[in-house]
Amino acid sequence: MSTVVRIDDVSKQYGTGSSALLALDHISLDVRQGEFVCLLGASGCGKSTLLSLVAGLDRITSGTLDIGGRHVALMFQEAALFPWLSVAGNVELPLRLQGAGRAERRERARELLEVVRLGDFADKRPHELSGGMRQRVALARALAQKADVLLMDEPFGALDAMTRDILHDELERVWREQRLTVLFVTHNVREAVRLGDRVILLSSRPGRVIEDYAITHPRPRRIDSPEVSGQAAEITDRLRAEVARHAG
Repeated sequence: MSTVVRIDDVSKQYGTGSSALLALDHISLDVRQGEFVCLLGASGCGKSTLLSLVAGLDRITSGTLDIGGRHVALMFQEAALFPWLSVAGNVELPLRLQGAGRAERRERARELLEVVRLGDFADKRPHELSGGMRQRVALARALAQKADVLLMDEPFGALDAMTRDILHDELERVWREQRLTVLFVTHNVREAVRLGDRVILLSSRPGRVIEDYAITHPRPRRIDSPEVSGQAAEITDRLRAEVARHAG
């Protein structure tokens, strides 16, 4: 498989002089076509910073970062839907920015809402939806951006366990059907093992890659299965040791 995101010796520093803050320190990471890669680490380790760099929202301080001209879409913990627009209207926004005509926008938005199984909710307003449904709308909007790479920053972190579990299944289905490459940030170790082909563990600040775990359990996976629980426990032990080292 070809590499779609190449991060080579990347560092990110905020500020200069005595007030400088080194957020990422010489990170190297390749993400291959169609991979689902989860970024895991303690709060403040630079996971979200790394996503921002890949998305082009911030600039690296040193090193090289190459996405080969591919399109990326970024999803956050909050769906960030416009409350005055319908569900379909929110999904149409990227299409409008792409210059698509009204009829084309409507048709494509309906198609994408079917992909996330919200075809019957096109005319609803965001406040009429549950938190999980709003995140599905945000996913449809991200897909409307014709992205090759989907960047997800704790998209299910604010949801209850049952809703999150359902959305894990939905995301996995969409990832497979749309043949996406996903870079997914989470604090939840079991979520990372449930979803990922690989789990990248970052050190406490400054963020460095300290472990790269291959997740080879067959899909579909259950978050409470012995296989997922067992590998999650192994990764949690390593994460705890890193947090303790930093605290000391």
